[in-house]
Amino acid sequence: VQLVESGGGLVQPGGSLRLSCAASGFTFSSYDMSWYRQAPGKERELVAAITSAGGSTNYADSVKGRFTISRDNAKNTVYLQMNSLKPEDTAVYYCNGRRLGVIKTYTFWGQGTQVTVSS
Repeated sequence: VQLVESGGGLVQPGGSLRLSCAASGFTFSSYDMSWYRQAPGKERELVAAITSAGGSTNYADSVKGRFTISRDNAKNTVYLQMNSLKPEDTAVYYCNGRRLGVIKTYTFWGQGTQVTVSS
């Protein structure tokens, strides 16, 4: 099982980035997918989530209207389009996949990609 994030980097305030998370080793289309982030000294927080078929999304209040989560089940990839970036968006961004089984919850994490918003 692998989740590999890419697309992070350094961007100026007001700029945009698009994160990608490529999945392999599991049935991607059966999993709800999410993006989390963790800033230095802070707890990991949910940024955005999308259901397995892509029919429903939800966002943290801090990113509503600026970030968009989407997925392509044919490419086993989930995306996070980030616009109007702010310095407080600086964090390591992690991809997460989750499926509720009958007995247990299956969850996978990527290794993270750094996003730095600074002038």
